[in-house]
Amino acid sequence: MIRYLIKKSIYGLLVMLGVVVAVFFLFQGFGDPSRLVMGQRADAATQENIRKELYLDQPRWKQFVLYLDDVSPIGVHSKEEITAKGLKGFFVGGETKIGLKWPYLRRSYQTKKEVGALLMEALPRTILLAMAAMLIATVSGVALGVLAAVKRGTWMDSTAIFTSVLGISAPSFFMGIVIAYIFGFVLSDYTGLHLTGNLYDTDAFAGRQLQLRNLILPAITLGIRPMAIIAQLTRGSLLDVLDQDYIRTAYAKGLSRSVVVWKHGLRNALNPVITAITGWFAELLAGAFFVEYIFGWKGIGKVTVDALELLDFPVVMGSVLVSSFFFILIGLLADALYGLIDPRVRKA
Repeated sequence: MIRYLIKKSIYGLLVMLGVVVAVFFLFQGFGDPSRLVMGQRADAATQENIRKELYLDQPRWKQFVLYLDDVSPIGVHSKEEITAKGLKGFFVGGETKIGLKWPYLRRSYQTKKEVGALLMEALPRTILLAMAAMLIATVSGVALGVLAAVKRGTWMDSTAIFTSVLGISAPSFFMGIVIAYIFGFVLSDYTGLHLTGNLYDTDAFAGRQLQLRNLILPAITLGIRPMAIIAQLTRGSLLDVLDQDYIRTAYAKGLSRSVVVWKHGLRNALNPVITAITGWFAELLAGAFFVEYIFGWKGIGKVTVDALELLDFPVVMGSVLVSSFFFILIGLLADALYGLIDPRVRKA
């Protein structure tokens, strides 16, 4: 098991390194950072200082090495760099120190704040949105799949299949616009929901107020596609299980249909569903960008799209790296879970 996890971790590190290389060569030096930081009125001396601060006066290979040193959890930095960048970690050495640190994602061109701090402020909202969407998708998907399997061949089965196919086919950004318009605008007086909204609203008299209702529409939008997948997987797996001998034995013992389906059938049909849930949670973290932007939910996706509009490339680069890290981390946790459940996976 240890060798299996080490091998998967090495694969994850290699993927992360590939992401760092791709992000650097796609965005580093794109445009004129001195103009993006200071605007069109920056003088020549100021431009040169900014280029020096961002290492743009160095050869491209050295720029990459310095960027890798910044974003890596293990780095080599001078005392001046540690102080100027505000690096947090454990360092040893003299004038030049080596140590373990939090990755430094540099500073925003627009706000001058550390990119890491900006993203860590937005990340909990994205995780909350993904968890809410996955909860909605799991509960509704399993219920829809069970209903379709139990009512096989009826109009309920056909309706469930049609709904799941529609959910898979409809892109999230399109469904987001439709749901926002219908429930957040046309029916707003009845639903009490709004087109856009964040987790907290700031009131001049009441201060910050938690607004969980603003989570409903983006969570439903983001959960539609995984719900459709889970419904189809649940239906197919449960139909296979309900044809097994032990299910007929359970009926022969006089157990009610609900007990047989929910206790004996569904429990043994959930393996592919659990696999789908694990994979889709990572997908939701990475795929919440457009949904957050449509509903004004200030997670990593909204922050990234806003940064793209302002050509704030350090924020975009940091967002891609953070999203990729969590995507890989969830994949590693899923691999570890599969290895614990099924010993055959560890031998693959």
